[in-house]
Amino acid sequence: MIGLGLSSPEDISVKGLKAVKGCSRVYLEMYTAILMAQKEEIESVYEKEVILADRDMVESNSDVLLANADKEDVAFLVVGDVFGATTHSDLVIRCIDEGIPYRVIHNASIMNAVGCCGLQLYSFGETISMCFWDGNWKPDSYYDKIVRNRKMGLHTLCLLDIKVKEQTVENMMKGNKIFEPPRFMRTHQVMTNRPLIGYES
Repeated sequence: MIGLGLSSPEDISVKGLKAVKGCSRVYLEMYTAILMAQKEEIESVYEKEVILADRDMVESNSDVLLANADKEDVAFLVVGDVFGATTHSDLVIRCIDEGIPYRVIHNASIMNAVGCCGLQLYSFGETISMCFWDGNWKPDSYYDKIVRNRKMGLHTLCLLDIKVKEQTVENMMKGNKIFEPPRFMRTHQVMTNRPLIGYES
């Protein structure tokens, strides 16, 4: 399990790149964060064929990832750091349960790179995720977390939603493998149709 760093294929560590080159299969998780490069460029930098792993493969068909992983080296690449998403912790648990040896190679992520904005990392509170609202599904739990951070004098890192190879509820229910166009939340969309984030003193 190899963290790739912030955005470019070249952000991988020397240790991570050596590991990738020694693997028989290389999977790139591409739904919790996006590497800013096309598949061909990634393969050119890593000098290996890269298999794109979507949410369905990682969360529902992880047997594909782990097939023969007790006998051969398989790389699972993650933009940022490996443990930036709970899905990846689940893969570690599966390896332990199935007796598959694993190794983790860490890298930089937005959780520490946010310090580039000039704010002290020790002064950040709980990180929140801003999700696209869909029909009647309008989660607003982020609001209370921001309020708690503000009351403690802490900053809030807001992670904006990414929708890659996602299905509508209707298509999922019907079993149709029809996917929506990719969507990437922009900063101006964060406040659209949401409770106004203002605070009483």
